[in-house]
Formats: sequence, C-alpha cells, structure tokens
Amino acid sequence: MAAVNPYLIFNGNCEEAFLFYKSVFGGEFPYIGKFSDMPSDENSPKLSDADANKVMHVCLPIGNTVLMGSDSNDASGNVAFGSNFSVSINTESTEEADRIFNGLSAGGNPFMPMNKTFWGAYFGMFVDKFGIHWMVNFDENPAN
Repeated sequence: MAAVNPYLIFNGNCEEAFLFYKSVFGGEFPYIGKFSDMPSDENSPKLSDADANKVMHVCLPIGNTVLMGSDSNDASGNVAFGSNFSVSINTESTEEADRIFNGLSAGGNPFMPMNKTFWGAYFGMFVDKFGIHWMVNFDENPAN
C-alpha cells in the first residue's frame, strides 16, 4: 500500500526543529544532509556559506511513517507558514497522546488542549514553536 509522509520546509531552522521533534518522538535520523553535501555541478550557481550549511534533506521515522524536511535556500526563496494543513499524529494511548502533545507544544501555542471529544477520540491541536500545526489523536473507540 502507498504511504503518505509529511514533508516540512523551513527558513533555515530545519535542523533545530528536527532535533526538537526527535527529542519528543525518539528514534534516529537515517539521513540528514546539508546542501554542501550535494555534488558540484558547473551549471548550478555557487552556494553561499549560509545556504551550504542548511539542511537539504532529513528524515525521522515515526511508527510506520516518516517525517521529512529541508530548509529553503536563496534559489527557492523563503517559505510562508500557513494554517491550511496540520501534521496529524495517531497514538496508541492517552498517555502517549499527552506526552507528544506536551512535548511538541512546549514553547508553542496549544490552542486546543487534549480532551475527550463527542466523536470518541482524545484529541488536541497546537502550533509548535516553529510555526507547524499539529493534531494529536487517540481513538478511544477505534473503528472495526
């Protein structure tokens, strides 16, 4: 079956954000590479020192999915953070939901604290300190 993996782009603080996410979810980065790791190409413009040290790609396995990310650079321009999508995490318990919600929302805006919902879930939403929107969900009555 195909898998859907969120890919987050940052304006120069991707490594800081992914180290933070790793501190909450655990695990290791199978790969983290900088733009300076790319092979040189005579047709590509020379990278500035600032762009060379930015993250070209990082991935963090979380359960059966992979959270991926990179930084923007001078060629791509800065990204604008929007409120039209969220990374949704389904947990296996209320305790895991609380741990992830409390960990990732630290320093951010937990605008909908974890609580039981009318649809049978334990659910909360927040914006983390990097401007990423998250949803944390535990299905108390999972569908059969």
